[in-house]
Amino acid sequence: MKTRIETILLLLFSLCSFTAFSQNMIESVRIWPSPDNTRVVFDLSEQPDYSYFFLSNPNRLVIDFKNTDNIAALANLAKNDSRISKVRTSKGKNSKSARIVLDLSKSFKEKVFVLAPTGPYGNRLVVDLHDKQSTKVVKNKPKQKNRDVIIGIDAGHGGEDPGSIAKNGTYEKKITLAVAKRLQRIINGQKGMKAVMIRTGDYFVNLNKRTELARKQQVDFLVSIHADAFHSSKPRGASVWIVNDSRAESELSRWLKHREKNSELLGGGGQLIKATNDDNLAVFLADLTKDKSLEISDRIARNVIAELKKITRMHKTKPQNASLAVLKSSDIPSMLVETGFISNPYDFKNLMSKNHQEKLAKAMFKGIQQYFTRYPPQDSLLASIQPQKHKISRGESLSVVAQRYNVSVKQLKLANNLKSDVVRIGQTLTIPRVN
Repeated sequence: MKTRIETILLLLFSLCSFTAFSQNMIESVRIWPSPDNTRVVFDLSEQPDYSYFFLSNPNRLVIDFKNTDNIAALANLAKNDSRISKVRTSKGKNSKSARIVLDLSKSFKEKVFVLAPTGPYGNRLVVDLHDKQSTKVVKNKPKQKNRDVIIGIDAGHGGEDPGSIAKNGTYEKKITLAVAKRLQRIINGQKGMKAVMIRTGDYFVNLNKRTELARKQQVDFLVSIHADAFHSSKPRGASVWIVNDSRAESELSRWLKHREKNSELLGGGGQLIKATNDDNLAVFLADLTKDKSLEISDRIARNVIAELKKITRMHKTKPQNASLAVLKSSDIPSMLVETGFISNPYDFKNLMSKNHQEKLAKAMFKGIQQYFTRYPPQDSLLASIQPQKHKISRGESLSVVAQRYNVSVKQLKLANNLKSDVVRIGQTLTIPRVN
């Protein structure tokens, strides 16, 4: 009996010892280069116990994984990255640890952190290498006369963040970038308009960084493109979201606390706020900017919904309000377009179709273009283009004029404040600059 108990205890001790000292495993290593930083991701079987340090001459980042084996292939990992020349192993602290060395092109600002399992990913250690920024403040250049209207395009997710995942494994980030690139091409083909991409490839841009990039590019409007998802496959259709007033208010309050530092965010209005010692005037001026931004966002969102209705089913037929990080800046008019449900088989089939992606991009473009054609910034090329005039001749009707200038009767009536379709000979009509 005693021998049996001793045997059982020995087995239990062995099992506990194995559990306590079982090796973690580096299963794979992935590199995501982007214009401003490089992200290195270590996929592990368990949560990592790690430490790291830098070496110079040459520059290296050394990461020690305690009680870990490495089975990841490291050859040619960094062949497409300008910041990391090589990823390699080195002799660790002891036989039970793994040491990974990143050979660097120069010194970088690092951020190292652990990510818990989520979606398709398990335990991860993430290393972000950021270019060290100069302390010199670079002010935005003043906008030129007859400038282009600048539209910022944010393709949702990217890199380590896949977004929603379809049943067949397709990532939302792939769809959003495809639609974004189509919208970029269409906008850049329009005289007086210019598109700037927040991300141009498969890499992640921090949500706060997205609005910073948009502001740096001095965008007149920001559109963020996404694809929705739900645990049920039934919901389908597109929707358009704008920031709610409470989120804009909170961002405005935060901004006002640091108005000296952030005065450039509101252009000319920002300079007035910086110059005044009157807190009430500062709040009033900033509030005007916030209200104008929300108004523009709402008008363009309604335009885009009207265009989307023509080419796809709508999940929501009015602009939706939410506290969304990418839309938070009170000085940048913006909207988020959910192009459909990646979790719905019908929507997913459409979202994967190049033809449908083109239709979505054109619908967004038309909605944005309609607003800026009707209400162009004063210093823009669109504002300098005088609207055409047409004098009604015998036999002409409103529909005939609309067809001639490739506009709708509704647009003609709106541009000329007409209550009916009746026009008279000799009447001069303004042709709206819509198409």
